[in-house]
Amino acid sequence: FFFQAEDGIRDKLVTGVQTCALPILAAHEFGHFWVARRLGFKVLRFSIGFGKPLAVWRSKHPDGTEYWLSMIPLGGYVKMLDERETPVPDAERGRAFNHRPIPHRIAVLLAGPAFNFLFAIVAYWLMFVTGVPGLKPVIGAVQPDSVAARAGIVAGDEVVAVGGNATATWENATLRILDELLADARIDLTLRDRNGNTRNAQLDVRGRSAELTAPGALYTGLGVLPGPVLPAVIGAVAPDMPAAQAGLKAGDEVVAVDGTPVGSWDDWVSYVKRKPGESVEVTVRRDGQRQTFAVTIGTAEERGKTIGRIGASRTSASAKDFENLKAEQRFGVFEAVPRGIGTTWEISALTVKMLVRMVVGEVSLKNMSGPLTIADYAGESAQAGLAAFLSFLAAVSISLGILNLLPIPILDGGQVVYQVAEWLKGSPLSERALAIGQQIGVFMLILLMSFAFYNDISRHIGS
Repeated sequence: FFFQAEDGIRDKLVTGVQTCALPILAAHEFGHFWVARRLGFKVLRFSIGFGKPLAVWRSKHPDGTEYWLSMIPLGGYVKMLDERETPVPDAERGRAFNHRPIPHRIAVLLAGPAFNFLFAIVAYWLMFVTGVPGLKPVIGAVQPDSVAARAGIVAGDEVVAVGGNATATWENATLRILDELLADARIDLTLRDRNGNTRNAQLDVRGRSAELTAPGALYTGLGVLPGPVLPAVIGAVAPDMPAAQAGLKAGDEVVAVDGTPVGSWDDWVSYVKRKPGESVEVTVRRDGQRQTFAVTIGTAEERGKTIGRIGASRTSASAKDFENLKAEQRFGVFEAVPRGIGTTWEISALTVKMLVRMVVGEVSLKNMSGPLTIADYAGESAQAGLAAFLSFLAAVSISLGILNLLPIPILDGGQVVYQVAEWLKGSPLSERALAIGQQIGVFMLILLMSFAFYNDISRHIGS
């Protein structure tokens, strides 16, 4: 697939791997390498990538370790002296992997994932030191008859806490909402309205976890759109349409319809859509004065459904609208350390919960992504700025660390299981048991990768 993919996809994949995967893979393999060296293992080769080497150089270290940069940049490995793979001189048997103490072997195996988590901590630390730009979690619109609408949430409400945990930005709020969703699917929100008053609301979405955890489905499913809240100011009026025929003009601010106050442009649009063919009284503010117009709403077809339309469009969101919602998080060099550790822990815990729920069918399998989607996100996050890119790298590094801890024989976690089994048995496992385990591991990994590639291709075909 890698070599036969069309040029655009292949170039995107290569660029994504170069900018994202290589530093994360290097950190993982360096963890194995560094701990192995410190514990007395003989390291024969340190390779980033698989296959034929593109560049090779030999260390001046007495072990003569080879460093490879290989052709296929989708992984890496650290090759250690091992009697099961090649004859080992008697003088060096004590440094072979299979002759080192089992706790030392386990430490080497766990070092790769550990360095992935360490990489994430450093990335989050740097992100918090340089500043994390974000937007306050202000709700821009609420869809009629949605979970949010039934809970009494309105446009302009700010989410100040989820499950009792403060939320300074939409990113914070999203993580807390997902955590609540995976806990009991009852999302407890603390809201602050435009007048500064706080109140509590609960979104009960039990039985909808798989639906709401599909990529991009969370807020649509809850029925809310992130801010800013745009006032119902008409930016343009189409000729020969109901708005123009009724006398509405660009610059008019809709303040009420049939006596019902209008708080935002989305409120106004929702009201119009629900009234196809009906006549309504529209009150606007024009040049500081209130005026009322009779408007007969037209009709249009949208996804097989008849909706109302009047031929008026809103003004564009101004820089001021977003300026008022800015909420940058920046911390000092030392204060950012616990922040980095805490964020790594939160994302790791959430990833494990998502993975477990994915297995039992309570989380959408569409969340599983392959290298194409990762490459897409790498490019988008790099364009979004340093903080977004660091956050993305940290999240991918955490995912790689957790993936390698799974008890699949070909991965680090599966190798740890082998070592524990040998420890309990008192002797090495048979070659047949190891071979069967490897076959199972390869099958499971191919299955996992195939599903991830399927999701990737489905996203690209559907985009």
